[in-house]
Amino acid sequence: MTRKDLKENPFFPRQSASALIMISVIIPTYNGLRFLPTCLNALRAQTDRDFEILVVDDASRDGTRELLARDYPDARVIALEKNRGFCRAVNAGIRAARGDCIALLNNDTEADAHWLAEIQRAFQANSRAGIVACKLKLFDRRNILHSAGDFLRVDGIPGNRGVWEQDRGQYDDARDVFGACGGAGAYRRALLDEIGLFDEDLVANCEDVDMNWRARWAGWEIAYAPRAIVYHHLTATGGGAYGSFWVGRNFILVLAKNYPATLWKKNWRKIVRAQLGITLDALKNFRGAAARARLRGQLAGLIGLPRWLGKRGAVARRIADSEIEKALRA
Repeated sequence: MTRKDLKENPFFPRQSASALIMISVIIPTYNGLRFLPTCLNALRAQTDRDFEILVVDDASRDGTRELLARDYPDARVIALEKNRGFCRAVNAGIRAARGDCIALLNNDTEADAHWLAEIQRAFQANSRAGIVACKLKLFDRRNILHSAGDFLRVDGIPGNRGVWEQDRGQYDDARDVFGACGGAGAYRRALLDEIGLFDEDLVANCEDVDMNWRARWAGWEIAYAPRAIVYHHLTATGGGAYGSFWVGRNFILVLAKNYPATLWKKNWRKIVRAQLGITLDALKNFRGAAARARLRGQLAGLIGLPRWLGKRGAVARRIADSEIEKALRA
């Protein structure tokens, strides 16, 4: 498809002279038929029109492909014949994308009409920004935050700024944003070309934390766009025991791969205490499937430590450990 074809596409009206980058919006989906119309219709209403949509169907069995062919023929479909998990699905979309920027969007979301325009503005304002973190709010309580950019604590536990708080603009700055939530984050193509795509060994969950780490190690900056708003159903298509296993495992493995050696020596007690806290909480709730899955995940993480410690040199580290320390939350 040529750029002329893109302009004639309903998703690609004629560009304005100020449009500097084209964005590829990648939506991974697995049996998310009930959410996709809301997600895709919101993209049709975007004020910034220089973008393409790629829906990566991870072997759904709910009629997703039939819906897309019938109602959304302008969205490119990457059809995977075997379910490969979030990371591999997203990477398949990135490899097929044409944009200068990759914007990830969960299928159970609804983007504000200015979402892409605000991402554009953030990238244009800072040529060293490799990642743009967006503001996510709850789908059914639209004044409540889910993530105003993500943080990372010194004990290695990631989190969402402002989660469950009413949005009063109190997080409309980037003072302690470590990176973007992958449910609605944007990544410059040049960044991905330099440090690689999402680590497929993570399968699902914490892949965004790992990407945030690698971007920082490579010297890229993280921008936060508080007016790039997305409404999210949260774990509608990837929670429960499945998500708990990967979170329990990947918290440990992402730390093993990325956490600076000098800070390990300084903070190892906090790191161990945080992991033991997760273990004890899961044991208290052992009757629940999610708690048992979290424990299995932690065990898998410990077993995988030697291999993941071997990944520590995967990205050239261009900044000092002290700079990483400044980005961590106490």
